[in-house]
Amino acid sequence: MADNDTATVTDSAITEAEAEAEAEATATAGPAEPISIVGMSALYPGAHGTAELWRLLLADGPTPGSGTGSAPGRLGDLEVDVARFGIPPAQAASMARLQLLMVEAARQCLDDVTGSGAARERTDVVVGTCLGLDRQYANALRVDGARYARDLAEVLADGARRGTGIDARAAGQELNDVLSRRLGASPHDRVGEMASTIPARIASAFKLRGRTVAVESADATSYLALAHAVDSLRAGLAEAVLVVVGQRDEGRLARRALAAKGFAAGPGEAGAGAPVLAEGLGALLLKRRSTAERDGDRVYASVLDCALRHEARPGTFRYSLSAAHRRAAAEAAHRTAGVAPGSVRLVECAGYGTAAVGRAEQDAIAGIHAGAPRDSVAVGTVRDRLGHTFANAGLAGVTKAALALHHRTVPPVRPGTDPAPTAGPFRVPRAAEPWEPSADGTPRRAAVVGASLTGTVCHVLLEEATPVGPVPPEPDADTHRGDGRAGGTARRGVRGGAAYATGRETGAGEAEPIAIVGFGGRFADSPDADGFWRTMLSGRDRIGPLPAESFDRDLYHAPGALALGRSYTDLGAPVPVPTEPPPGLRIPPHRYAATDAAQRLGLDVAAELFARYGRDPRSLEGVGTVVVGSNLGLSRERRLHTGLCLDDLEADVRSLGALAALGPDDVEAVTKLVRDRFGEPGPVDLPTTWDGCVASGIAALVGNEHGLDAVPVAVEAACASSLAALDVAVGRLRSGGADYAVAGGVELPCNARDMVLCSSLGLLSHSRITPFDAGADGFTPGDGCALFLLKRLADARRDGDRVFGVLRAVGASNDAKSLIAPDADGQAQAVRQAFAQVDFGPDEVDYLEAHGTGTRLGDRVEVAAAAQVYGTGRRTAPLHIGSAKSFLGHTFAAAGAAGLLRTLQALRRTTLPPSVNLRELSPDLALDAVPARVATEPGPWPAPAGRPRRAAVSAFGTGGINYHLLIEEGTDATR
Repeated sequence: MADNDTATVTDSAITEAEAEAEAEATATAGPAEPISIVGMSALYPGAHGTAELWRLLLADGPTPGSGTGSAPGRLGDLEVDVARFGIPPAQAASMARLQLLMVEAARQCLDDVTGSGAARERTDVVVGTCLGLDRQYANALRVDGARYARDLAEVLADGARRGTGIDARAAGQELNDVLSRRLGASPHDRVGEMASTIPARIASAFKLRGRTVAVESADATSYLALAHAVDSLRAGLAEAVLVVVGQRDEGRLARRALAAKGFAAGPGEAGAGAPVLAEGLGALLLKRRSTAERDGDRVYASVLDCALRHEARPGTFRYSLSAAHRRAAAEAAHRTAGVAPGSVRLVECAGYGTAAVGRAEQDAIAGIHAGAPRDSVAVGTVRDRLGHTFANAGLAGVTKAALALHHRTVPPVRPGTDPAPTAGPFRVPRAAEPWEPSADGTPRRAAVVGASLTGTVCHVLLEEATPVGPVPPEPDADTHRGDGRAGGTARRGVRGGAAYATGRETGAGEAEPIAIVGFGGRFADSPDADGFWRTMLSGRDRIGPLPAESFDRDLYHAPGALALGRSYTDLGAPVPVPTEPPPGLRIPPHRYAATDAAQRLGLDVAAELFARYGRDPRSLEGVGTVVVGSNLGLSRERRLHTGLCLDDLEADVRSLGALAALGPDDVEAVTKLVRDRFGEPGPVDLPTTWDGCVASGIAALVGNEHGLDAVPVAVEAACASSLAALDVAVGRLRSGGADYAVAGGVELPCNARDMVLCSSLGLLSHSRITPFDAGADGFTPGDGCALFLLKRLADARRDGDRVFGVLRAVGASNDAKSLIAPDADGQAQAVRQAFAQVDFGPDEVDYLEAHGTGTRLGDRVEVAAAAQVYGTGRRTAPLHIGSAKSFLGHTFAAAGAAGLLRTLQALRRTTLPPSVNLRELSPDLALDAVPARVATEPGPWPAPAGRPRRAAVSAFGTGGINYHLLIEEGTDATR
């Protein structure tokens, strides 16, 4: 939608169509079970704990988040005891600061639980954050700093030839030493910088063995984390979910890039009304209401629903100004909850607070509450106390509303920070007010509304704690929910329990099948999904020496050595970065130039996906989502941040003893020459700068440029990110939160930074990746992307779509042990959870696309885990095992998507795919216990009697993260 007029017309149509479709689909069933908040924690400026936060919310006068004090909106140096979480000292120094703060927030939240807790085996951890972490920036600066030091040495060498007498080599080495001391250097740097390590560390510290995933959706991150948690709980996939969302000021880039979007880094630093960016963390422990009642938990409040909508607007990312989309989100939440809008007496406006956004919020809320008595609805905003905590903003708003419900008190709003709606039924409380009960006994209810810079709008409904019992829809709720289609110690919070059985898990049942109706992929020497399949049949890998523009051998290659700052291999499977948009997309050159390489690759693969779907993507009906597994810190973000640190590098140069003989003017001349040689990454104060730095921008770019009203999400679960993204998407589809989804993964690790960091920990192969081989010694990086278009199977059949494959289940778990070493029991738990969702057993699966990490330990553990589940049935034929990594290397976040693409193509072509480079099968593999075999040649995949062909895909990630997907052939697999 190019302008507001068009948006208004289209929005009205969307809202009307959604309302009609949902009313028809939900005509007979009752409301969804509420999700209870049984534990909370809060770490904000001036409020280190929920009790302190509540006092802050009730206080008169200025508050830390509003701009007072020496560091407005900053958390400061909170002391956290690393040892209490069992984090080895060798790893602690490499941890991102936000990792440690989030583990502490998790501890406080679990400590806050008063009941018997939840089974550790069935407690998920969902973490949210936005933009890179401090360790990512430090690691990138250290790796790039080596190039800067070489440029310094070369500039000095030129001067030495003119008689300066400076030892150029010594100066360069001294600068490298300075950077290593200042920025830190450890074999654990790669693990310590990852967003997905945060939930993994929490899982390890508190022995939580459910799903572990990190999500990001700009300042809608909290809402996406909450929605995923609600989906998992209502589907019976988890007994409890720990949601932790935080935002920390990690560097100069975010402040400057967001200032170009209209934000203020502090009071008075931008125009009137600009939101003040602030830091903050919070955590919630969630359970189904019936589970909380069973466990005797104190309940602060219950989440009735979390509804999301998105407005597609091509070009620069910006907030939706659509009142209609906001109203659609609110109406969807009320339909799912089965409660009337008139029962809401507090609306918390937790998002971005400019006048234009405020007007859209006012129009939407006024429409929802039309007819309510004058001054009957209090309106507040947590921004008046905390500032805008960006990724954490939604959770801050939910925490405030939950505390208000718990204390039966409406907090005041400070003068000068009025939320937008101030007339009609709305009032802005200036003093704390007792929240009186309604005359008819309706529970107290609140709404939290927000929006994101990528175009998402959000609406959360909360209700005070009430006893469990039947909750019929209220007479004036204007809907019947149906299936919700959119159209002491920290361990007190969890309890021990038996491991999963191989059979069906309580509460899960047979899950709704999900159809794959489109797909695309690009990998090394494989420009599309069909080229990818040709590679799989070619009998040779696509691994070779990396191009010089990706990897500077003179600087970073040290064959045979395990050394910080160097890689002992120069092999990979790179993919060229697109240089122009796909045909048919009109993206201005300046906008495209500001995109990250992963965003460009994702955009190209999405174009292939829609071409294979065979219809204009704008024809997709209902509400969508785009969920992309990736690294939550993009390369463009790191590169721009390094550019902003050139002044720091130059300050380091001035301190070098090797340059003591030079005068100040000479040193300045040297630094200028080095800067010219090193190069600057470009301006960072443009409205498009932030767009190319945010990981959810991959999904947002796909959705916005293709005209999809689809909520964008980035997901990181280490090397299992793609399957985690599919899990999030499948959950949205099954819950009715989305009608279609684009999901998959993308990453481009064939670069100096990733090579150096992975080599430092000894993860890379000295030759090339060889899964299942006796000589396997690590992986080889590969670039890649694969995306899939998903619908509920019934909807795909209704729409006449080609069904290429059917996703039956996604299981997930965490080892809750080592962050690095794999664990067979943890992997087997993910497999069992997948089978708990389907009506067939492991003996009815023909092929396993293995993670295939390419180490003897990893391969042995993976086969042992498979044997625990696949070896317990009455198999009539061997389970075939293979791995795409043998052809294309390890594509990190895209690895699971590569495995699914290979499996999908194999099902379509009825051909069992081979592995390559298998010279001698590892004797450590317990293949006979399954039984299983690893094929080295493609072979026919015969049709089993009485059932479709079926396969499984595994993906495992650093931090003990495990995902297992079950797929069967589609009705139109070969079309």
